[in-house]
Amino acid sequence: MTETSQEPSEGMVQLLGWTGPWSDDDPDANFKAEVAAHAHLDALATVERLSENLGVPVGALVHYVLARWASEGSSALLEIGPRMTRRLQEPFLNAEAEGTDAARLDAYEQVRQMVHWLNLPLDQPEIYDQPGS
Repeated sequence: MTETSQEPSEGMVQLLGWTGPWSDDDPDANFKAEVAAHAHLDALATVERLSENLGVPVGALVHYVLARWASEGSSALLEIGPRMTRRLQEPFLNAEAEGTDAARLDAYEQVRQMVHWLNLPLDQPEIYDQPGS
């Protein structure tokens, strides 16, 4: 499927399935491959059913989904904070600078341990229980 030349009216979006092409060295190839993998899906079917069930207009739901998805990165940054974001990125940057598989595996293990530590209160909320409470 390719994009048609017909442009929607201002403020309107035409939903299109897109399958490429893109070059082998495209830095955004992974994202484009995901877009293409969803090209065959009827994006409105779920939204229309949700609209019927909730009594919320389709356009309002599409607006919500787009706004929510587009802001998800910002939301994640707000939740974990810029300091932790940098701490999670640092092992990968160091590993890429070293350029070895061993360094990449070490980075994975370091970040895995950090994420495990971040999940402790979710997995074991009792660790914050006060003695005698």
